[in-house]
Amino acid sequence: IMMNCFTRITALLLASLNAANGFHIVLAGGTGKVGRDLSSKLVQDGHDVTILCRNAFLAAAPSKVSSDFGWLGQSFLEKYPGIKLRDWDGGDLLDIVGQDWVGWQDDTLSKADCVVNLCGGFTQQREMATERIVRESLRCNPTALQITVAPKDEELRLISNVAVDAKMKRLKLCEDMVSQNCVNYETMRLQANRLEEECDNIKEVIYARLS
Repeated sequence: IMMNCFTRITALLLASLNAANGFHIVLAGGTGKVGRDLSSKLVQDGHDVTILCRNAFLAAAPSKVSSDFGWLGQSFLEKYPGIKLRDWDGGDLLDIVGQDWVGWQDDTLSKADCVVNLCGGFTQQREMATERIVRESLRCNPTALQITVAPKDEELRLISNVAVDAKMKRLKLCEDMVSQNCVNYETMRLQANRLEEECDNIKEVIYARLS
């Protein structure tokens, strides 16, 4: 218990020191709609954002190349130079196309004030990505704030109504993975049809927990 209290106090002190110069925020799976909106809001507030993606080259291409990979686009990244892309393995080496994923943990997690897990989908890949983030964060930077984001149960029934119970169980498993292993965490359930409002909610949680 004393160690947990010490770790929490350390995290708060580090947040206070870093706030003046902006936070370092990592978005895992941040090349979708939520990541696009959230990352732009964060850099406009003066923070540095690193987005972990399966293929940084394709995500930064002038036009979308494949529906299998997230995409932000060259013009978006030029407009927001505070957003950086970093290849990562996402927990599944078979899905790697990016060529520069080795060492992503030390490059990004070690200096992160906050890691936001925006990895989508409801397959085993989500579990693997969450496990990868948690395990590597505990190794590199155990006091970083961990935020996991998922749709609300009632939203899930609307946006993906096949095998809903199994998907809900998987989302809960990912949340438990974070809450049971990380000392500094937040689990958030969002409404899919309120993108801008929910991105603001994520941002407010980050600032409240790191202030």
